[in-house]
Amino acid sequence: MQSRGCEYRLTCWRALAIALTGLWLAGCATLSGHHAPPLEVQTALDKAQLPAEALGLVAFPVDDMRGAWRVNDQRAMQPASTMKLVTTVVALDRLGPNQRGRTDLLSDGAVLGDTLQGDLYLRGGADPDLDWAALWQMLSELRESGVRRIKGDLVVDRHLFRPARMDLGLAPFDEAPEFQYNVIPDALELNGNLLGFALSSDGASISARVSPAWAPVDVISHLALNDKACKDWDDDWQLPVVSRQGARWLIELQGAYPRHCSKQVALNLIDRELLADWAVRSLWTQLGGEINGVTREAATPTAARVLATHQARPLAEVIRGMNKRSDNPLTRLVYLSLGVDAPNASGFERSIDASESVVRAWFKSNGIDDAGLVLDNGSGLSRSERISPSQMAALLQTAYAGNYRPELMASLPIVGVDGTMGRRLKDSPATGRARIKTGTLKNVVAVAGYVQDAGNRWWVVVATINHDQAKQGWPVLDTVIDWVARQR
Repeated sequence: MQSRGCEYRLTCWRALAIALTGLWLAGCATLSGHHAPPLEVQTALDKAQLPAEALGLVAFPVDDMRGAWRVNDQRAMQPASTMKLVTTVVALDRLGPNQRGRTDLLSDGAVLGDTLQGDLYLRGGADPDLDWAALWQMLSELRESGVRRIKGDLVVDRHLFRPARMDLGLAPFDEAPEFQYNVIPDALELNGNLLGFALSSDGASISARVSPAWAPVDVISHLALNDKACKDWDDDWQLPVVSRQGARWLIELQGAYPRHCSKQVALNLIDRELLADWAVRSLWTQLGGEINGVTREAATPTAARVLATHQARPLAEVIRGMNKRSDNPLTRLVYLSLGVDAPNASGFERSIDASESVVRAWFKSNGIDDAGLVLDNGSGLSRSERISPSQMAALLQTAYAGNYRPELMASLPIVGVDGTMGRRLKDSPATGRARIKTGTLKNVVAVAGYVQDAGNRWWVVVATINHDQAKQGWPVLDTVIDWVARQR
């Protein structure tokens, strides 16, 4: 009886939260509130020399929205990486916390002796944990089954999403397309589509090599030495020059690099089709195997049988990387996964459009108006994505009353403790008592999440600054969080 009573109260609380959220978003006059920032926040805005219209703010206790602070809360604003909260909340609700991506090795050919008579298919299933070690384990499992020789081709299957290669022909987001945050994912996210490099310098010279060493890549450094801190190693970095030299590839490093600095970095410089080819063939050879055919990309036949499988961690664990590290490719991969099994997925030419339909349906089913909401890739690394502070607050309010609040909370950076908030507000009462997702673009700074006040009540807090000088606004956002944490 006690369990059924708890479930009943939770259902009622969630229904009440959705109803109140709908009334609030509709501007119901019975819900009073404040339409100017708290004095401390206004003072911080003045000090940062930012106009009041640059700030969008919503803050209220989760159990009482009547005294909500609302500033420009209906304005559709660029959210930067706080948009990851939309992908996180909808994915938890629609995919479930135990959803897992997977990668399969398959074939439709018979095994005669130690020879696989057909093609070997490497099929991507939105597995964010498919690194070199995971690929080696899958190939090792195949080798231990008795297969040594693959008579057919190596076929790479990225067709879970449409198009299979969304990165082709797409203009880079900024001037650093080689860095991890800019990688555009696909269904076969092999090592994040990145190749590792080991960089090391003393006081006079720099050494650079590819890692792992099996890649047929030579590295030449044209890097000058500078006196910057090692943590700022990429300040004077320039896009490397990549060229083919017969059967090998040459990467020429450009720019400058700090003295007495060693770094292991992963870069998107080699096409992912080549990376898959090099990795499978090299690892299979190390295991004593051979492949006779070529490498090509195609869909897996329906008659193919699974020979080995790798499963990713559950979604509840994956979202920690999305939010604590603010991982863009990981978030984009989860966002695309939303549309795979959507009821009307086959009606969309692009998977990303099917994903958008899932998000909008979730907003509608939870009584949140999606007017003004603009979706692109679900990560916030976008010039076009928009969401109003009130919509973001409604999403957080709904999630707080939902089934997966613990999983969401555990994924968010803890103020003053870890993630992108690890170094902020160390001397504030918010330290350890607020879970906040951050967002930063050239003209955007934003925070969104939950803050516990001095009376141990949780608040929903959303604060966004859109302005050409937005980066001056971090103290304003810190002030918002600190102010809430001091309330009784």
